[in-house]
Amino acid sequence: MSEITVDVDGTPRRLTVDTRTTLLDALRERLGVTSPKKGCDHGQCGACTVLSGERRVLSCLVLAVTQDGARVVTAEGVAARGQHADGPDAEEERGGLHPVQQAFIDCDAFQCGYCTPGQVVSAVGMLDEFERGWPSAVTEGARPPRLDHAEVAERMSGNLCRCAAYVNIVPAVQQAAAAHGSTAHGPATPVAAAPGTEAPR
Repeated sequence: MSEITVDVDGTPRRLTVDTRTTLLDALRERLGVTSPKKGCDHGQCGACTVLSGERRVLSCLVLAVTQDGARVVTAEGVAARGQHADGPDAEEERGGLHPVQQAFIDCDAFQCGYCTPGQVVSAVGMLDEFERGWPSAVTEGARPPRLDHAEVAERMSGNLCRCAAYVNIVPAVQQAAAAHGSTAHGPATPVAAAPGTEAPR
């Protein structure tokens, strides 16, 4: 057993865990933070995605003891993380939502309640990665990269949903990128979802 302290959504939480306990189980079963979902429990669906130290992690594959002293953000905490992204007035207009959350509403990008939290957290993380200039597997050699359909789909490819209604997620991420000012490495290019467009893998 190990005693750890983890900052979860802005609140320090101290708990004693079995060294075999995953971060996902610690969040859900010990701390009552249920927005990270246990989907496949094998790191394949992305439903348990959280941010740890600004990086996307699959909490079902991470041991809680490795997060001692870490700052973990779940879907419940991304709204606070997005505050002042566009100024306090914009924040009030959004009703306290992160630009990604608002974009998911505007674009009707919600899936079932099981995978949406992971999708939202993953989108927040991928926009940060994009702003840092990190390439994806489909980023062309030319710089700066652009958040076109292929880039967003590839960067969100770790999040799956058995409902398979992915079509509006890419436009939502592109809208959030524009709202978030994610243009440092190339302008976001929002496009309307076309029938039959390829879904994020």
